[in-house]
Amino acid sequence: MHRDSPVLRKLMGAVVGKRPSPRGRYTLLLGAAMLCATAMAAQPDDAKPGVHQAIQPASSNLAGVAACATCHKEVVKGFADNPHSRAALTHGGNGVTCESCHGPGKAHVEGGNATTIFNPATATARETDEKCQACHGRHGNFERSAHGKGNVSCIGCHAIHAPGAPKHLLKMEQPQLCFQCHSDVKPQFSMTSHHHKVEEGLIDCTDCHDAHGDLGENTLRSSRWQFMICTKCHTATAGPFVYKHAVVQAEGCSACHFPHGGPNPHLLIQANVNTICLQCHLPSPNSTTGLPTVPEHIQSAHSQSCINCHTSIHGSNASDVFLSSKPGRGQR
Repeated sequence: MHRDSPVLRKLMGAVVGKRPSPRGRYTLLLGAAMLCATAMAAQPDDAKPGVHQAIQPASSNLAGVAACATCHKEVVKGFADNPHSRAALTHGGNGVTCESCHGPGKAHVEGGNATTIFNPATATARETDEKCQACHGRHGNFERSAHGKGNVSCIGCHAIHAPGAPKHLLKMEQPQLCFQCHSDVKPQFSMTSHHHKVEEGLIDCTDCHDAHGDLGENTLRSSRWQFMICTKCHTATAGPFVYKHAVVQAEGCSACHFPHGGPNPHLLIQANVNTICLQCHLPSPNSTTGLPTVPEHIQSAHSQSCINCHTSIHGSNASDVFLSSKPGRGQR
């Protein structure tokens, strides 16, 4: 701003105690706003809100990386290539050091007392998670996830210092890491029908599951989230449809399909498709579900399966009973 600017003169007048006119007060406010905007624009990127910066303890209590390397040489040696160190440096910060996570180490170095620093190995899961959340705040729903509720801390899956660790510093590659706890799921991927090629490496567990939690129930997602997850790949079933199959909207894909693997074609929960349909569409005029009742012809030899006629079972734009083509009057 030029020194002879009227705005600057008004500001200077206010500083020395002169009372500006109403118009001058307006000009004063406008000039102040302009100065603030200029100052904010001049801030470096690493000083603006939302840009990741390393947490740096008070300098008077720091021991320094060199002091840490005296005893922890192997850990310090490879830490320069650690994602934690590199991530902060790329945003103009000072990088993450040992003391960013473990706290000031001066007392630890001078007295040799391990209790004066933060050690995730001896801390509770909640304490460890809070320490990590100080930087990784985007995982704010972790406490409501199955892992958070089960006291599985961040270091249960992530190896913070390990050299050559897999992507995201995981202790081992997926799905082997997940199978360490979810051993009941592993056999399902070896069953006759397992379209989701997880063990073959075509997809990861985290393609469908958010290990850090989400607004849903994480591994047991609500039907809406489950539907959205499945249709990322199974796009033909996504719609939108004029006529929606209620079970897809209300219960989700898993009402009819095993998600990981099963003994039946198409991951169906029953070998006979009719059995699945009859869970809702009971062949009874006294049905209280309000759903269309199933006529007797489904049991005839000429119609072995409901989907011989009702081919558009995920949704249809032509038939409200999901026939391959909309029938004429009196045909249903």
